[in-house]
Amino acid sequence: MASSMLIGILITFLVIILVLYLVQRLPLDARMRQIAQIIVIIIGIISLLKYLAVF
Repeated sequence: MASSMLIGILITFLVIILVLYLVQRLPLDARMRQIAQIIVIIIGIISLLKYLAVF
């Protein structure tokens, strides 16, 4: 059980990193890119908290 939770957390973390990288490569202005990065980080934190059974 602990290893599956750890694998889920690791996969979620890697997906967050990948999406942040892809957002950085989008041809957007700096303000829109920053807003997109903040949204991705908030969604990532919420999904990590779900794995830790906070929600």
